[in-house]
Amino acid sequence: MKIDPEDNHASLPRRWGVPLGVAAGVAALSVAAVAAFSGVGDAKPVLAGPAGNPTGAAASPSSGTTHGSTSGGAGSAPSSAPVTSAQDAFSITSGKTTPIAAGTVTKILSSCLGPDASRYHAVIAVRTPIASKDWDGVVVAVDSAGQYVQCESKGDKGNSPDSPPTFINNRLWGTGRTIAYFDSIGAPAGKDQYLMLGAGHYASNVAKIAISYGDEPKQYPAVMAGGTYVYAAALSPGMTEPDPHYAGPNAYVHAYDASGKEIYNQAKDPQFAG
Repeated sequence: MKIDPEDNHASLPRRWGVPLGVAAGVAALSVAAVAAFSGVGDAKPVLAGPAGNPTGAAASPSSGTTHGSTSGGAGSAPSSAPVTSAQDAFSITSGKTTPIAAGTVTKILSSCLGPDASRYHAVIAVRTPIASKDWDGVVVAVDSAGQYVQCESKGDKGNSPDSPPTFINNRLWGTGRTIAYFDSIGAPAGKDQYLMLGAGHYASNVAKIAISYGDEPKQYPAVMAGGTYVYAAALSPGMTEPDPHYAGPNAYVHAYDASGKEIYNQAKDPQFAG
């Protein structure tokens, strides 16, 4: 799903996936979403997040790893209802990412962007906690004009759900926006494992970005660099029997300023309700 660059409507950056391989019963999720949020200042690139996150191809890995966190609700809006079905429950098993070597990043961008690759330099490049059939990492890169591109990786090969891959460059930037979403993807990653990853752009007044999943209040730090953020999580669906159409819980973005005040909570944004 893509949202027209001129479309001001927004929805949760999630939907049921389409089978990648019918015979294998594999389901995947690939969504491009855009939203305009209240805030101050233009959403311009910065050399590093205010919290000191480094730029460059090998951005610092996130450390949000936990075990046994259970939550429910994977609907289109946050819910405070208790877990009533094992199929709605899940456990975040890891939120840890690791840097991708610079030489491999070059290959990923080259295969993803083709002749446009030389215009971009990576600001975040990380491997995900677990690998799915098609993805094991993500690279976010920027050009000299401050325009971004997101490429998912498998080994040293890059790909993008956008056509062209630079589609995200046309999305809604400008004064008064705190967060803009790039692509979020989810896919099975082996028995009783599911991979979620996503990325986006943040305004200069944001010092920290964290992600919560479903109705679980616990937040996991995103990797931040160059005006962008990346999150990735491994989860266990907690189902007694596998569901080939499982799409995982909604991922919600939380943004904080330098004082630690939450200045954006996607779960409370009326644009993502209903």
